[in-house]
Amino acid sequence: MPTTLLPPGPKINPLNGYLLATGRLDPLRFLLNASRDYGDIVHFRIGGESIYLLNHPDLVKDVLVTNYKTFLKGRGIERTKRIMGRGLVTSEGGFHGRQRKLINPLFHRERIGAYGDVMVDCAARLSKDWQHGKPLEIADEMKRITMAIVGKTLFDSDTEDESGEINAAVQSAMKGFTTFSLPTGKLLERILTPQNRRFEKAKAKLEGFIDRLLAARRVSGEDRGDVLSMLLATQEEDAEGFLTDVQIRDEALTLFLTGYETIGQALTWTWYLLSQHPEVEAKLHLEIDAALGARLPTAGDMPRLKYAEKIFKEAMRLYPPVWRLMRRAIDDYQAGGHTIHKGSLVLLSPYAMHRDERYYAEPARFNPERWTDDARRRLPEYSYFPFGGGPRRCIGEGFAWMEGILLLATLAQRWRLRLAPGHPVSPQPVIMLRPKYGMRMIAERREAAAAAIPQFSSVA
Repeated sequence: MPTTLLPPGPKINPLNGYLLATGRLDPLRFLLNASRDYGDIVHFRIGGESIYLLNHPDLVKDVLVTNYKTFLKGRGIERTKRIMGRGLVTSEGGFHGRQRKLINPLFHRERIGAYGDVMVDCAARLSKDWQHGKPLEIADEMKRITMAIVGKTLFDSDTEDESGEINAAVQSAMKGFTTFSLPTGKLLERILTPQNRRFEKAKAKLEGFIDRLLAARRVSGEDRGDVLSMLLATQEEDAEGFLTDVQIRDEALTLFLTGYETIGQALTWTWYLLSQHPEVEAKLHLEIDAALGARLPTAGDMPRLKYAEKIFKEAMRLYPPVWRLMRRAIDDYQAGGHTIHKGSLVLLSPYAMHRDERYYAEPARFNPERWTDDARRRLPEYSYFPFGGGPRRCIGEGFAWMEGILLLATLAQRWRLRLAPGHPVSPQPVIMLRPKYGMRMIAERREAAAAAIPQFSSVA
């Protein structure tokens, strides 16, 4: 029988609630402590919101899969809509289902496989200007490469000349977000503060970029088999007016932003972890050299890059780009003998779940070796969920796995990356889990491998 008693949890005073909501208190440490101290269902309040943190794989599956219709996305999604509008990430219900059906063909397995050469070429070509012994802001470099890949594969457009300005606009927009949304957020958004002005300027920059791509495609009338062509062709056949010009822009902007930012962050954390574990890096180099020799990788090499896959999987266990998911209950819901009342927020945290010692031995340790076939079979479903789950599971998951592994192999074939001496490293949980101070690293050329690799050529 469900109880009317609230689950145990920390008592948060208004000051600490505000500090948590604005990220001045560490939300990651809070989630880890709460799940360790109070169990699988934790209750707390912030700013009048009743919040339930669910820490068991069965409960996560129940929310994301079995009873997903009982939940909508949480308050934070309203802020995300300020950038992405009603794109695939922010929409709900039947509208979301229709969008997903529309975009799904872009991520079929056969199509994703065809993207592999573009991914490798972008990584090889954009890293050729790195200099041995010179520092790099690797977070920016990874996003520069992943942005070029998304631009070419999904939009058949070159974004390299604008990548710096676009990334700066994205980072400026993200500064307007907090880790937990404040109850006063809507009021603050109406006040013309310097931060709000910067946000609106950044938003206009991003929308203008997509609008220019759409305008050029409309003028050419060319069907290139990409996102823009598909959306514009569908709009012509859309008798119900589902795809307005604004909706097309929202869909395109959503795919662009999520497509480059997520994997850019994941790879940044991967390079950091490799720099701290030279024995893992050495084993990666052995695999790459044995599998590839002097040539660059292709999508067909994925089965021969199993250790690279383990490294990427382990990096996203420790530093999942999407560190928490929020849902709002639209009806009363039973969980673990407790009633989660309509209107309450439910919080699911890949970051906390991935560091639970019930599922991972030495959970804070970077250990790609843990991902044996047997270990994968024994892990409970949804003890690992960096891409969410259920009907809202990341539509680009297959794209992301191939991109992460191929970029790791392409760059590690030619380079080692060392953390710059004295550079502080601290995760900052905003929309994505990003390095608070960036990730300044020193590039070191792998001389033997570099000498054997032919000159890079651009993919047409």
